Amino acid sequence: MNHMDIDRDGPDSFVGSGTLARIGVLVVSDRASEGIYEDKSGKAVGDFLKKAIRSNWIIIFKIVPDGAESVASALIELSDREGCDLVLTTGGTGPAPRDLTPEGTRMVIGRELAGFGELMRRVSLEHVPTAILSRQLAGTRNRSLIVNLPGRPAAIEVCLNAIFPAIPYCLELIGARRIEVDSDVCIAFRPGN
Repeated sequence: MNHMDIDRDGPDSFVGSGTLARIGVLVVSDRASEGIYEDKSGKAVGDFLKKAIRSNWIIIFKIVPDGAESVASALIELSDREGCDLVLTTGGTGPAPRDLTPEGTRMVIGRELAGFGELMRRVSLEHVPTAILSRQLAGTRNRSLIVNLPGRPAAIEVCLNAIFPAIPYCLELIGARRIEVDSDVCIAFRPGN
């Protein structure tokens, strides 16, 4: 578990490029962004990454309120300014009026990768029938893979267990930094494996 946590909320938060994989975790929640409650979804993502990735990496963590514009702005910052190879969002993927994470994501991605959302919904249906209400999606922005996850920690783990085997190869295909995973947690697909 060779990682470093970086909290990115200030204007002077640039970290230069290097060989460390850079992973952004974007929590989308009105209440968490206002400090009304302590976020647990971002921690769930971080805990999974600490178990799954064995190569060197850093995490860049942000919390923003619900809304397409706030999501789009944060994704641009994490992808373009912070140089994140992978950005995982949590929350805002349901049908409620303020759940606009997919809309904000679509505003900034160049190519949608529909299989991620399809797989997350399929595996989630094995646990809860309301998974059909989820609107998770994934796509690429330059050399960043952006994936919308649900907001509940248990659902996050289910989804990450399902999709993470495809993430290392996807990162290679888009020219992002390489990550190595712990084969006890997941078996990453790579041609020739």
